Parts: sequence; structure tokens; C-alpha cells
Amino acid sequence: MIIRDLFGHIARTVTAYAGDKVLMLAAVSAAANVMVADGEVAGAEFETALQGLRANPILEKGYDTLMLETELYDGIARARTRAGRAENLRHVAQAAERPADQRESILLIAADVADHEGIDHVEATALAEIAAALDLDLHALLRASPVRRPPEP
Repeated sequence: MIIRDLFGHIARTVTAYAGDKVLMLAAVSAAANVMVADGEVAGAEFETALQGLRANPILEKGYDTLMLETELYDGIARARTRAGRAENLRHVAQAAERPADQRESILLIAADVADHEGIDHVEATALAEIAAALDLDLHALLRASPVRRPPEP
């Protein structure tokens, strides 16, 4: 058990430094599908996606900002067509066998992108497709609020 955990940790560390392409493409593709869902790509959505990607410790170690920006632009370009959105969903689905924390990270990056000015119906639909591809409970994750701010005096 200890040996297996050690090898698992070593494998994750090596993958992080080498760049986890499956995780990166899944996160980028999920964010892109949500960004394009309402027909317009706002600069704030792009920045939120980029912040979420850089906040992921595996992606942060394996990819620099320019690489993530390039992949995000490619994901957005794909998301502008039905075939491209389907391809993005296939990238997302490739992460379905990953640990829950990685799958949740992918979905929550997309949810943060969608939450600019509230999540509208088309963004909610895109998030539901992403959650289904990742085998996650969208509503349970959206209800969870890791940040609690004290009320202002």
C-alpha cells in the first residue's frame, strides 16, 4: 500500500512537470465550450479561464501562460462550430477516469467562466454536458462554496 502510494505520487509529479496534456485539453475545452455557449467571448471570461488553468498545480508546473493561452484560443476556435464543441467534449471525456479532484477542477474552471454576470440557460446546458462527460454531479459542486466571506459591518 505504501509502495503503491509512493509510486502514484512519483507518477503524478513526473506528469506535472512533463505536462499533462489530457488534463490541460480537458480543462481548456470545457472552458471554451462555456465561453462560446452564449455566442460571445468576453475578455473577462478568457482571463477567468486562464486564472483557473494557472491555479491548477499540475497545469501550472507543466505549462507556461503562453502555452495555456494558445491552447485556450484553439479551444475557443473549435467551440465556434457544433463539430468543434463535440470535439471539445471528447477532450473533456478523456479525463473521466481521472481522480475526482482533477475532474472537479475541470468543471469548476468552466463554472467560474460561466458565472460572469450569472450562469444563463445556454451556459448551464454547456456545464451540464461537461459534468456528464466527467461523471460529476453539477448541482452538488455548484452548491459547494469553498470561500466564506464574513458579512461587511
